[in-house]
Amino acid sequence: MIDLALGVLMLVAATMASAQPVEAHLIVTQDPAGPRIEPTVYGHFVEHAGTGVYGGLWVGPESNIPNTRGWRNDVVQALKRVGVPVMRWPGGCFADDYDWRDGIGDPAQRPVRRNRWWGGLESNRVGTHEFMDFAEQLGSEVYLSGNMGSMPPRAAAQWLDYMTADDTSALAQERRRNGRDKPWNVKYFGVGNESFGCGGNMSPEHQADVHNQYATFLWSTTRVASGDGEGDDNRVEVLMKRSAKQMDALTLHYYSVPDNWTKHGDATGFDAGAWARTLKAALGIEQRITALSTIMDKHDPAKRVALYIDEWGTWYDTPAGASSLWQQNSLRDALVAAVSFNVFHAHTDRVKMANIAQMVNVLQAMALTDGPRMVLTPTYHAFDLYRPFKGATPLKATLRAPAFSTGDVELPTVQVSAARAADGKLVLALVNLHPDRPARVTTNLTGAAKGQVLTAAAMDAHNTFQQPQAVVPAPFSAKPGSQGLVLELPPKSIVVVGMQAMH
Repeated sequence: MIDLALGVLMLVAATMASAQPVEAHLIVTQDPAGPRIEPTVYGHFVEHAGTGVYGGLWVGPESNIPNTRGWRNDVVQALKRVGVPVMRWPGGCFADDYDWRDGIGDPAQRPVRRNRWWGGLESNRVGTHEFMDFAEQLGSEVYLSGNMGSMPPRAAAQWLDYMTADDTSALAQERRRNGRDKPWNVKYFGVGNESFGCGGNMSPEHQADVHNQYATFLWSTTRVASGDGEGDDNRVEVLMKRSAKQMDALTLHYYSVPDNWTKHGDATGFDAGAWARTLKAALGIEQRITALSTIMDKHDPAKRVALYIDEWGTWYDTPAGASSLWQQNSLRDALVAAVSFNVFHAHTDRVKMANIAQMVNVLQAMALTDGPRMVLTPTYHAFDLYRPFKGATPLKATLRAPAFSTGDVELPTVQVSAARAADGKLVLALVNLHPDRPARVTTNLTGAAKGQVLTAAAMDAHNTFQQPQAVVPAPFSAKPGSQGLVLELPPKSIVVVGMQAMH
């Protein structure tokens, strides 16, 4: 790791010397910009799609791959390091065709079902008890995605009772017979998923009425309404008008696609145009957050109802022969994650949860597996760098930085987030979106900064099983000079640093 970090630093130095830096100026204040950054903004999403569960996370207790009650130890340890505050499961589109009773009881007797959305067969070997064990291994809260598309309200209520009842009721006793005496805590319950599409193709008015019916029977949990995923302000308007009293949160789904939904684009081998289009799409999430927040403010001025971005990330074309929704993960994806985090930090009055899609082997994954092998992705390292922001208070900051253009796409050269961490330190995250030019950021700060940088020589640099550390963080530090603290950012980089105090 030391040699690799040294290699990154040498790359940074060479690049800085060969290209004229972009000049930017940052002013950070001590004034809070909003409520704290909830740790659940760094949440995750696990769906029964491709090898996202079977093979990627679960190998079974009989496997030769080291595991704990079926869950692979390498992935669990990696996820515990970065921290998993909340997990959404079992979908996604899969959830609205899921019967929770298929996944309890003797594993040998569980029915095999077709996976209608993502292909293949679902063995139901991973069900409620197994997933909750996984959550406990990670120390993660649970966000269940309930079936509002193809099961009655009573089924959703009974699933919740089965999991959380602490009495002698029939469902609690059934859970005990299935091996779990103590009830689980289910903090979040999604009332359906993508009701505008795979969750039922419902009109906004019909969805609102059905949501109210289901939510009536769900107690002692945060009730999450399926919201927007199509840029449909009217759906949000109708839901807030008719269902706000029956929800505690509303969702936004947002994917960054370099091309279009007919041909998404390639995960690697792309050019500067695809780099720019993907990052432009990622930054566009702020427009949707602002639009939804405006509608929510009209109906909920006290901001009781939270906004959960419970599916976000990049979505590229699946290579031939790969499992469903598998894609490679490059430095570009790490920058998508970083700019998304910075946007979430700017909207903490509403954004209380976000869930990367998805955890392993599916879409913008944290890790990729192949049999006994596992490799961490650049996105994983972005999550690792941003750990100090969990629970931090965002601070007001002003950044003056020029834009740059690639074809007809214009992007900011630098994007930033500043916060006061739980331990009182100032933490800064700076992203240089320019693929070729470094950035020189002067500041009003006078302390020394220390942290890490994530970058690489190529836009599509990525980790493989043969080269698992091609894209890894390296140490980064800066000391104040006569102009105060100046931060030198390499091209296409993420820099996260901490400082003892502001002056």
